[in-house]
This record gives sequence, structure tokens and C-alpha cells, in this order.
Amino acid sequence: MTTGKDLKDIRREYIAERIHRADMKADPFDQFGLWYDQAAKIDPLDASSMALATATREGCPSVRIVLLKHYDKNGFCWYTDYRSHKGQEIAENPQAEVLFYWRGLERQIRIWGKVEQLPRSDAESYFAERPLGSQLSAAASAQSSMVESRQQLEARADALAQKYENCPIPCPESWGGYRLVPERFEFWQGRENRLHDRLIYSQQLDQWQLVRLAP
Repeated sequence: MTTGKDLKDIRREYIAERIHRADMKADPFDQFGLWYDQAAKIDPLDASSMALATATREGCPSVRIVLLKHYDKNGFCWYTDYRSHKGQEIAENPQAEVLFYWRGLERQIRIWGKVEQLPRSDAESYFAERPLGSQLSAAASAQSSMVESRQQLEARADALAQKYENCPIPCPESWGGYRLVPERFEFWQGRENRLHDRLIYSQQLDQWQLVRLAP
């Protein structure tokens, strides 16, 4: 028997203050930094979590949570195994979107753009900073490939730990970083009665243009 659930009665009201176009920064990176810092004060461990949406060459989408590791005026960066599903899709179709959702502030930010690989030196530098367990996991796991069992993965990690017991673990060639170079930002603020604020930055003639969208 098929089971289901009617969820239409589950609702929440948004009570945050409105955002005024005149109060928005001229540069969306500066506006992102302001909102990110506010989110990090409320939830410092999860403020950097972002949903990353990619698609195959044919346009079949997929999405997952990754962690923002650093950003600047060049873009937003994360690290992963190039052999993963997202790595394969980026190789086929180097366009993506990331979404930050900060429930405590009733805010979200969507960022569209092209994706490029970070230099190898960036990957090696960040890999060396990671905890030992994270290094072992990255080196032992061919992300998104099929494995026989959990025990097999743990055995690989244990073998690497013994092999590199007295020396640094090298950064795998299949592991590295990506940068999303923004072409468009959407700043969303939840408002009463679903009359939300949506403000869009898009690049035109090398300048950022800001417009408001209907919710």
C-alpha cells in the first residue's frame, strides 16, 4: 500500500524586517560578506554550508551540500574529488549555482556562475591544513564509486595511516578545488504574508546592476 502525507497545513510566518534597495551595497561581494558575518554570529559551524547544483551535458541536474572554504572578489571556492558526480558534471558542463540558507535570519542567497578549477598549489596547501582523518578519507575514497562495504573503506584508510605514519600524506592528484565565478546574485529576505524581498545583482558592461524582483 502506498503511504503519503498531506503537508499543506504546515506553515511558518516570516517576521524579519524588510530590506531596502538603497541599503544594499554597490558590490554584491560586499553584501554577501555582510550577510555572511551576521549568519556566522548566529550559527558559526553551519553558516558556510551551501547547496551546490550542477548538471550533466544533457541538463540533468543534481544537488548536494558542500562547504564554502574561502571566497574573494574572484569567486566562491570548495574542495572535492574530481572523480565525484559533481566533478564529472562540472567537467561536462562548467556552470553551477550555490545556495546559502540561513534559517535564523530568514534569508537565502543564490549565486550563479561559471566554474573553474583552482590551481594545484591551492589544493595542496589546503589539503595539508586538513585534520589527519580528513586527509586519510580523501586519499582512501574514490568519491562516488561503488564499494563492497564500509569495512573495505576503513581498511584502505588504515593501510594509508600505516604507510604514512611518520611522514605527510600527499594530496591525491584526483582531489582539488573549484571556484564559482559569479555572474548573478539573488538576495532573498523572508517577509510577512509571503511578500518576500528579492534583490538581484547581475553584471552588465562590467558593472553590477541591482534590480528588485516580485516574490
